[in-house]
Amino acid sequence: MPARYHLRFQLHPTPEAAQHAKELAKFCGEAGIDEVVLLLGAEELYTGHPTGAAEDLLFETAATATTVLREAGIGVSLNPWVTAGHADRGRVDRLGFAPMVDPEGTAAVAQASFACPRWRGWLAAHYARYATLDLRVLWLEDDFRYHNHAPLHWGGGFEPLMLERFAAVVGRPVTRERLVTAVTSPGEPHPWRELLQQVWRTAQLETAALVAAAVGAQSGGRVQLGLMSSELGVHSVEGRDWPALFEALSIDGRVAHRPHFARYGDAPGRELSFSVWMLEAQRALRPAHATSEPEIENWPHTAWSKSDTQTWSELVAAQLAGSDAMFLNVHPMQSGRAQRFPRIADLLRRSRPALDWVAERQPRSPRTHGVGLPVPPQAAAHVRTRTGGELAELAVDAGPAADLLLRYGVPVTAGPAPVQAVFGQLAWSFEDSEIEEMLSGGLLLDGTAAEVLTRRGFGHLLGLRACGLVEREAAGLGGPYALEHVAREDAYLSVNVQPALALLSLAPQAEPWTSILTSSQQYWGPGRFVFANELGGRVAVLAATAPELLPYDDDGQRLLHAMVRFLEGDRPTLPLVSGGPHLIPHLSHSERGWLLAVANGSADPARPRIALPTAPTAPGATLLAPLAPPTSVRVTEHHRGLSLDQDLPHRGWLVVDWH
Repeated sequence: MPARYHLRFQLHPTPEAAQHAKELAKFCGEAGIDEVVLLLGAEELYTGHPTGAAEDLLFETAATATTVLREAGIGVSLNPWVTAGHADRGRVDRLGFAPMVDPEGTAAVAQASFACPRWRGWLAAHYARYATLDLRVLWLEDDFRYHNHAPLHWGGGFEPLMLERFAAVVGRPVTRERLVTAVTSPGEPHPWRELLQQVWRTAQLETAALVAAAVGAQSGGRVQLGLMSSELGVHSVEGRDWPALFEALSIDGRVAHRPHFARYGDAPGRELSFSVWMLEAQRALRPAHATSEPEIENWPHTAWSKSDTQTWSELVAAQLAGSDAMFLNVHPMQSGRAQRFPRIADLLRRSRPALDWVAERQPRSPRTHGVGLPVPPQAAAHVRTRTGGELAELAVDAGPAADLLLRYGVPVTAGPAPVQAVFGQLAWSFEDSEIEEMLSGGLLLDGTAAEVLTRRGFGHLLGLRACGLVEREAAGLGGPYALEHVAREDAYLSVNVQPALALLSLAPQAEPWTSILTSSQQYWGPGRFVFANELGGRVAVLAATAPELLPYDDDGQRLLHAMVRFLEGDRPTLPLVSGGPHLIPHLSHSERGWLLAVANGSADPARPRIALPTAPTAPGATLLAPLAPPTSVRVTEHHRGLSLDQDLPHRGWLVVDWH
């Protein structure tokens, strides 16, 4: 099945809307677009939640455009861009909605509280009205969330109506100030944090179910809802229950998902690690019946914001993830005239050969393989804050671990795996039984996670007698830490900008691999070590507490690869990629065999080398160069794996398949 393009496009509600829709239909035919996702009254054209004649005009514009596009053979969905509201930006509320209030007590002007019954009823009726157009999907924008509602600090959720809901749960009134202090206080999480997340979660689920019921009834189940999501850490702060939310939005067992995964503007190629991980992490969160239509972001919405090369590389990443469609956000939001931008049609035409090639070989639900990165959705309920007062401190996810592994050429997965990695405060979010299970296999930890697990009583299974965190300002033990020394190679790495390091006291059986030195070359403590424990598991620990701030280099890559191989034990399976900076892998398996895709996240060309524990059977290799048709390339087989015989260009993908 070929790749599918879904183009998000805003039409202006003017008398020329029908003509502009005809131009849009012509553009879609030229660009090979399967569906248009209409956007009305959004961004620059957004005046607040519409009412009266303004709301009627938006509906009439949508009805006109839907007719024109369908007559041209183009599918139609709709993105109303009205949920809670994105940002005030001078807009006002005209409908009497209870406004969002942030942790500091600031009230929004044009953004509604999830606890407001007037807003809930209006939202359900608004979506139900558009459901009469028999669209494929009615999308809920990612503003269907508590965080990121400018000018609010962090976001909403502290409105009087929401505080009343919270009071009903705890059995007594609670002030906003006291609630914020409690849920963000340092040390063991206050019980109110989880209760507040429960209140927020319930209000969101009630609203989702109300909208789904209205749309399902109005359309007879023909129209489905879709949800755009944001980064996982902040959704965890909100207490989002992903399975329950998708269930609430499902209509006759159908729902669509628009995962955020691409940077909004031009970014270094190494940022593909973010895209690969975000697609993988969200794949594991949504139900099997949900379609995946990732959005290729672009902000501000002009061709100057993001290069065609970057857009193409992100399209390929989404297709490798088994996506059902590419949600294209490439036109200037305010333009209204698709034909004014023929270059976009050229971008999409030139992108299609590579996307179709991947779509033919990658099943919709590939089984990914790599180092496992487990992330409990409710992780924020267990985070320990340092200073208190800031909800942003509660946002944790596996992004730092994913970046370190992927940029060093180690594939990752959100599913179960023989080797797993837990970094940072995620170590608080697992049950004891889950920790023991991880420690029975291979487990990679950073210094923060090692300190947490030691405090939880697992030090003897980590190879640690003691573990404490020493912050940079307090690093007076023989002078400030600065270097990591690899004795067997007489090589040095930098830990100079780490905000803290774990001071590790090793058990006799633990094997140190590196040492931390001060700037005057004095020994400070172990830098990395490995350990085989009594459960039959293997552990590797880094003293670094912010691995994402470690300088990437060849020595660091060799060390990480060696640690992964140690953790795999006597049954290594993972392909490990080297040969250049930031060669980012994606590994999957299907009935056709193994598929390893490697993106070049460096601006320089590279020649990837793939270390394979066992010789591949009949390997084939294809080069996907930016905006070019796929070409077969040669790889050389040797006792350590495979090597590409030519350069892999910037943001290009090498795809190797074998049985």
